[in-house]
Amino acid sequence: MRQSTPVVEFYHRLVSAYVGLGWPVGLALALVVPTLTFLFGVAVVLWLPSDYFVRDIADADISWRRHTVLRMTVRILKNALGWCMVPLGIFMALPLVPGPGLVFILIGISLLDFPGKRRMEERMLTYPPVLHAVNRMRHRFGRSPVLIHPAGSPSGARRRPEGDKPV
Repeated sequence: MRQSTPVVEFYHRLVSAYVGLGWPVGLALALVVPTLTFLFGVAVVLWLPSDYFVRDIADADISWRRHTVLRMTVRILKNALGWCMVPLGIFMALPLVPGPGLVFILIGISLLDFPGKRRMEERMLTYPPVLHAVNRMRHRFGRSPVLIHPAGSPSGARRRPEGDKPV
């Protein structure tokens, strides 16, 4: 007799839980959760300043960043939210689980602070299909396209190109 693996047992429990909810609730979950998470992803893409990847991080003069306690509190909360969203995204990326897991993984990673994060975000965004989709979505809602450095440029100190104004 074959032994069940933990993955098979997990899917068995997942399917049993969905069946136990009834088809109206299961259908609502399968439609509502992906729709809400998709809309959340669109909001994040639209909220991102167009010069996010070309400006120097130190250029942002936001008053709350001058207060150490407030800055550390925001940083801790942002990282905690990121650490919650990444596993949730991984779970939603599994088959039979509703929701765009990849969107949650990417948003969770963008909330985390770790060395090399900005370069990783730039590499993901410079992938032509991703950049095209992001800029097409931004254009549709009247936002300027996301500015990126030309291929091969360093990710070190950045300055906004002359004439480009943040949105």
